[in-house]
Amino acid sequence: MSLLSILIVGFLLGIKHAAEADHVAAVATLASGQVSLTHTLRQGIAWGVGHTLTLMLFGGVMLALGNAIPAGMAQALELVVAIMLIALGIDVLRRLLRQKIHVHVHDHAQAIRHVHVQSHATTESVSAQKRVTAALEMQPHDHRHGLPLRALAVGMMHGMAGTAALILLSLDAVKSVQTGLVYIALFGVGSTAGMALLSVAIAVPLRLTAARGLGWLHQGITGALGAFSGALGALMVCQIALV
Repeated sequence: MSLLSILIVGFLLGIKHAAEADHVAAVATLASGQVSLTHTLRQGIAWGVGHTLTLMLFGGVMLALGNAIPAGMAQALELVVAIMLIALGIDVLRRLLRQKIHVHVHDHAQAIRHVHVQSHATTESVSAQKRVTAALEMQPHDHRHGLPLRALAVGMMHGMAGTAALILLSLDAVKSVQTGLVYIALFGVGSTAGMALLSVAIAVPLRLTAARGLGWLHQGITGALGAFSGALGALMVCQIALV
């Protein structure tokens, strides 16, 4: 296989890698709290950047040493990812149950459309309800251009957990550390592009249900995403325990 073919395969495998169930589950839970396509797209890109950073760091070290990550360490990293998925899923369900999120759309005078998320939870503390509402109301109007740190951290964790299999493939396919790093970089670009597309695909039904005032359906989809993430994480824990 030629060098160009190896690099092209790396990019295409990166796109495919983004579609793995645990990756989709994690970004879906992160995207569920967003109320615009732009914000959701940023979640996917941040995941991809974090994923690529750790792949480059750990992958470069492994390529330089000529070894793959020990099986025990790789399994421990997978367990951390599983626990993270459970935590993300629980966080989504907690928002739905405690805040009773309601979504609506309105137009500003400048003809700019915004989706607002409001909490109708009947909590014991009025001040707590105000804090929740204020935080949710401010979220869609936050126009900062930095990457979401939470999604970045989740991507970095996935990058560490996926390094073992990636490096095993790279060691067999490439002949130098430099080529291996280029391969990993293209793999990361592919996974970032794939996750960005998936993020938009996740955002579309959430956006449409919010824009059409279908709050019950919006909450149903969000709850399903949270339940899927938690269930997948629990399944991964069971599989690791059996191994």
